[in-house]
Amino acid sequence: MTTAIRILIVDDHPVVRDGLNAILETQPDFEVVGEAGDGQEAVAQVENLRPDVVLLDLDMPVLDGLGALRQIMEHRPETKVIIFTVFDTDERILTAVQSGAQGYLLKGDAPRNEIFRAVRTVYQGGALLQPVVAGKLLRQVKVQTANPAATEQPGVEDLTEREQDVLELIGQGMANKEIAQRLVISERTVKFHVSAILAKLNAGNRTEATRIAAQRGLIKL
Repeated sequence: MTTAIRILIVDDHPVVRDGLNAILETQPDFEVVGEAGDGQEAVAQVENLRPDVVLLDLDMPVLDGLGALRQIMEHRPETKVIIFTVFDTDERILTAVQSGAQGYLLKGDAPRNEIFRAVRTVYQGGALLQPVVAGKLLRQVKVQTANPAATEQPGVEDLTEREQDVLELIGQGMANKEIAQRLVISERTVKFHVSAILAKLNAGNRTEATRIAAQRGLIKL
């Protein structure tokens, strides 16, 4: 029997939490293990419940989503976090990705199938940004690229040809298993390449690696 993906829903609106709960529970491989109405409660629930994936709003009382995200990444970095919010400003998106979010979905624009795909993708180690979000992220990256001081990161080694192949597939949101199948290599080898890529780009996670790579022209979003 396949292990269910354990999900924590974090939103300050009970109606939104109820709606997401009802939608997610339609999937046999999903299990909603808890809910939280503010960022501080979210951090505590992550510590207590150890969810695999957190659906996290940004605008919340007590502690906002970005603050909660940073604390979650500090204390339980293995947790996969998908931002689910109405905020679509370039800076918010960039900050969330830099802080460790593996996915970013906009309320109202994300059909349920896209929510399902996002949960499964980040759980498997991939990253998922809606096309509109990816476009905004790329625009913000271009703004930073125009300022050399913002993008200068000396000492980064060149990627090997195989690492470049893996990086491009990471940029497409593929998980390790999918990359292994595409490149006809073992999943263990993919993990080795991903670790090397993160180290060379000085990135904390795959989503940040995608941003940095796009910023430097290594891949196209």
